[in-house]
Order: sequence, then C-alpha cells, then structure tokens
Amino acid sequence: MQLTVQRRLASQVLNVGPKRICFDSAQLNDIKEAITKADIRGLISHGAITRIPTKGISKGRTRHNKAQKRKGLRKGPGSRKGGMHARLPKKGAWMNKVRIQRRFLQELKEKKFINPSIFRELYYKSKGGYFRSKRHIKLYLDEHNLVKEAGNEK
Repeated sequence: MQLTVQRRLASQVLNVGPKRICFDSAQLNDIKEAITKADIRGLISHGAITRIPTKGISKGRTRHNKAQKRKGLRKGPGSRKGGMHARLPKKGAWMNKVRIQRRFLQELKEKKFINPSIFRELYYKSKGGYFRSKRHIKLYLDEHNLVKEAGNEK
C-alpha cells in the first residue's frame, strides 16, 4: 500500500521529516483515504498518525567522565594537549615556587628561628633562584647552622 502522499502531508502538518511519521497499522485504510491536510489533521487527533520522537544523546558517559576528572583522573599523557609549559606556564611555576619559599622564610622569621639579616640574605637568594624548593632551604639552613633554636619546625 503506497502511502507516500499521506506521509508527505503528515510531515508538513507535524513539521517533521517523512521518516519520523508513524502510521497505526490497524487504521491503514482510513489513512489511505485521507487526501487533504484537514483529513490528516483529523487522523493525527485520533492517534492514527503519530510522530516518532527524536533520539537524544545520552549524558551518562559525560557525567561519569566529569566525576572522574573531579577526582583528578583522566589527566594522563594521552589526554594532554600542549607541552608542559602550555599547561602550566614557566612564570606560573616560578611564582608558585617563590611564593612557597617566601612564605616559609617569613614563618621562620616570625618564629624567631632566623634573625632579620639572615632572613634578608635568604630572601635575596630565593629571589635569585638559588633554592630549588622549600626542602632545599631546610638543607641549606642545616648545612650552614643558621637556625637559632632547634625546634620541631625548621
């Protein structure tokens, strides 16, 4: 049974593509007799002609991946785009390093583990890139015996 005209009319009335038109198999004779848009509208209201709903894209995988990323996963070499300095610029890395060192030196000075002159000397060394890390400052202080009191924190 050729229902191409009815399918075309129904797609115009429902404003969807012809592939998204579904005919009720029990009422095919009524659909065959429908030749005007008014007839098609009547059949749509009776439920003989329906539109097939669109298929959406599931967000389940996306939600799962987002949850994994919140945990710090999915950051391996295969996921990275850009070099090391594109992901964390050299300046950003430098700022982080120097801020940690300065905070540590300030803490030592406030707790009176080092006097202001030693603080100033270490501060300038830190600014000049002498120390690799906070741990390096601790090693330097131990080697040069610059800590006044032997407390738990250095």
